[in-house]
Amino acid sequence: MTDLALPLPRAWRTARITPLAEILAPGRIAATAVRLAVQVFLVTCLWRALYANTGSSAGLVKEQAVSYAVLAALATRIRGLDRYTARDTVIQHIYYGTIVYWFLRPLPPRRYYLYRALGDQAYGFAWAVAAYAICRLVGVLEAPASAGAAVAFVVSLLLGQAVLYYLTLLTDLLCFWTIQNSSALLILQFAQNLLSGAYAPLWYFPGWFVAMSAVLPFQSTLNVPLSFYIGRIPLSDLPGQLAVQAGWVLALALGTRLLWRKAAARVVSQGG
Repeated sequence: MTDLALPLPRAWRTARITPLAEILAPGRIAATAVRLAVQVFLVTCLWRALYANTGSSAGLVKEQAVSYAVLAALATRIRGLDRYTARDTVIQHIYYGTIVYWFLRPLPPRRYYLYRALGDQAYGFAWAVAAYAICRLVGVLEAPASAGAAVAFVVSLLLGQAVLYYLTLLTDLLCFWTIQNSSALLILQFAQNLLSGAYAPLWYFPGWFVAMSAVLPFQSTLNVPLSFYIGRIPLSDLPGQLAVQAGWVLALALGTRLLWRKAAARVVSQGG
């Protein structure tokens, strides 16, 4: 057997499934580019208009607010791959009964889910990085507040994506008990966008709302890393913020690992 005939590593073959479906459909790529460009254009116009008659608000100047909004729009691409059209979401697999194949493969379902998510996020990161470079080039996005802020942003963003992965996994695992959880998915998506600061920086909300968000994991996924980028959170707070994010990752990882075991006990395969 030649080197070319050797199978690709299992993780790589699994991770590339959804990105390949996107790459092999030029229409999807064009639609994604247009949608992202329009989204960035609209949020830029909106936040510039909001700051037309004021110098600063909630501790943010216009450049910081616009940069935050643009970065939030780009971050949506990291988790924006569409599996629903191909009937490849957990909720669809459970509804049609095909989820049983996840438990019959040599690859454990928990690891299969992880590899797929890593592939999706890697593809999304490629889009986000390319769009970031273009936004910096055309001047709609400011540079990080400092070199330290850039490092803090990257580290915090990676931890935030890990938190988001486990939150999404937690919701998907609920399908094993509810069968249909489309409403829960919509609620999670809305809560994630609102409480993470995707719609607007949390600094603009009332104090009670900010306090409530502080005890939930959602702001760790977006508001914290973006606040480091624009300099709204000082670098002196970095150790504490990273500790909170890491704590959520650990707690959610342990919780979802237990749920995977309980979910496996609910899957029944009949016939050959």
